[in-house]
Amino acid sequence: MKDLKGAALLGQSGGPTSVINSSAAGVFLEALKQENITEVYGAIHGIKGVLNEDFYDMSKEDQEELLRLKNTPSSAIGSVRYKLADPKKDDSDYRRLLEVFKKYNIRYFFYNGGNDSMDTCNKISKFFKKSGYDCNVMGVPKTIDNDLNVTDHSPGFASAAKYVATSFMELYHDATVYDIPQITIVEVMGRNAGWLTAASALATYKGQGPDLIYLPEVAFDVEEFFEDVESILKEKSKVLIAVSEGIKNDKGQYIAETLQELKTDAFGHAQLGGTASVLATELSNRINVKIRAIEFSLLQRSAAHLASKVDVEEAFKAGQKAVKAAVRGTTDKMVGFERVSSNPYKIKYKLIPLRKAANEEQKVPLAWIKPRGRGLTQEFIDYALPLIQGESKAKLEDGLPRFAQLKKVRVVKK
Repeated sequence: MKDLKGAALLGQSGGPTSVINSSAAGVFLEALKQENITEVYGAIHGIKGVLNEDFYDMSKEDQEELLRLKNTPSSAIGSVRYKLADPKKDDSDYRRLLEVFKKYNIRYFFYNGGNDSMDTCNKISKFFKKSGYDCNVMGVPKTIDNDLNVTDHSPGFASAAKYVATSFMELYHDATVYDIPQITIVEVMGRNAGWLTAASALATYKGQGPDLIYLPEVAFDVEEFFEDVESILKEKSKVLIAVSEGIKNDKGQYIAETLQELKTDAFGHAQLGGTASVLATELSNRINVKIRAIEFSLLQRSAAHLASKVDVEEAFKAGQKAVKAAVRGTTDKMVGFERVSSNPYKIKYKLIPLRKAANEEQKVPLAWIKPRGRGLTQEFIDYALPLIQGESKAKLEDGLPRFAQLKKVRVVKK
């Protein structure tokens, strides 16, 4: 184990969350304390910022503003969706990264993101080792999708889940005020894993949530959907539905894709959205009642005003622990969570090999999903409820949240 002395660099990647900056605060504040870390940089727009030598000097920031990041949503230093090529086929990006790391003597690299980001970390670490360059590489998890493998849950999920559940409870009341039949279909993020849509079951658990919940883990049958909606409509004249953007039919086709052409992102993932609208259109051709389609869209990942205190604190500690582990000589790991108990809620932090965390999705167990969209079992409620506890909000100024205001001093290129 070598005693590395040099700069630390953090990059943020993928879709933002309401707590990804809490992890950034943990990394920055802890890194600034470490004697072996000479400079602390933030990569502007993730890995692209590294390739372009575009960094913020985080030592120029006020400590108080860095601490405010804990309750500031989105990615403070900019995010990116950029897929590194297979180095066996094209190593040009990796050679450029190595050049930049050497130029700035970066010996500690932290990448804050989801599955694809952990894959990026893993590829970079392997290339550096092959090139004989000493750099401790650590993954700091985040994803509202909660689909990172080998960890109990991911930072960002709990706060988004709290927003989804709360919003459904509020919509439940709004959807019942008129004396006419009404169907409300609400689309929730989640391409292949339905954790966030499942969070709507927390509202149902409180007696004020959706009647039907559809996740991508189970094939979606349009005819069964029509039958179930009509059945509930006859029973109580109001139907509230939660649907994941990524629901598929039994052929593996996205429901949204069957009626429209979808674009893809840099990682080849379909850019979903519009599932609720598609279903609303199909229903309107069959049922003559008022039908409303709602998309939570970006609100579910940026709602820091409803952040879970558990989520905020765990995200912050994950950043701290990544730095402490790296300085001790740990590399090629992602900080993860292992649940010790749910009642009382207790976790312990663990270090997971990047190769295990990369590109493998954790989905909602089928045993937790009731048939025909009838909700989630008590096992899911017991899993999710402890994660959304407590409040952690930005302080208010003039009645509005006071988010972090960083100076964003750029590092002079060498």
